[in-house]
Amino acid sequence: MKARDMNRDWIATARTLSEALPYLQRYTGAIVVIKLGGHAMGSDEAMEEFARDVVLMQQVGINPVIVHGGGPMINAMLARLDIRSDFVNGKRVTDAATMDVVEMVLSGTVNKRIVAAINGQGGRAVGLSGKDARLITCTPASPDLGLVGEPSEIDPKILHTLFAADMIPVIAPLGAGTAGETYNINGDTAAGAIAAALKADRLLLLTDIDGVRDASGQVVTELSAEQIRQMTRDGVIAGGMIPKTETALAAIDGGVRAVVILDGRAPNATLLELFTEHGAGSLIRGNQGPLVKRDTA
Repeated sequence: MKARDMNRDWIATARTLSEALPYLQRYTGAIVVIKLGGHAMGSDEAMEEFARDVVLMQQVGINPVIVHGGGPMINAMLARLDIRSDFVNGKRVTDAATMDVVEMVLSGTVNKRIVAAINGQGGRAVGLSGKDARLITCTPASPDLGLVGEPSEIDPKILHTLFAADMIPVIAPLGAGTAGETYNINGDTAAGAIAAALKADRLLLLTDIDGVRDASGQVVTELSAEQIRQMTRDGVIAGGMIPKTETALAAIDGGVRAVVILDGRAPNATLLELFTEHGAGSLIRGNQGPLVKRDTA
């Protein structure tokens, strides 16, 4: 029988697993909505790692929901088909021809790639869009944007059905109008609305930045809703961070316990956020009660 020395890496791994116990217990049965975008969608290796983390979450009792974007893939397909795409205030103007491409890419190529990655890691993922089972009903966001919608009603019954069957929903950010027309929805907005309808424990917004930074450029690991509003008024939160923090505040107002903006480029970012004391990004809560980082209560 071959003797084997216990090296420091093995011991550190065992210690990490042991220290994760309170967090594993705390999240049993919790709903965690993850907005997938940025680097985590950019390579097969990153997608495989993300999928493995999602399957592990479900294995320890979490109900994960994935909402994804796909802007770069839409841009590439529009260019390939020689369809011009205009933007107003950073939002894509979506006419009928653009909508056909958006739906094809989001509900088809992107959605099924994520589903396949999760299934490849032993999970049971189901791909759908907000049009399925009346999950997301929309109203037009602005006449200038065409078929861009804002969620007006969320019916999460289909998601609870999938949870009960131990399946992982993977949702493309599309919705239907009251007359059945298809709307393109901003991915963060869709994720926030779904998280609020589910009263999710966490909404994780994966992006290509490592969190909300203060005036000195340092990442702030814990923020209240009022601190977010004040930093926005002061111009500290600006540019592309504004829509993400607005999504976070809307989700919290809708009943989500906390929202985390974190760097999807970091290895195992979602696991670090959920199952370690230090977390992995900027956690935003409502203003009620004391702020305790990544609490186990």
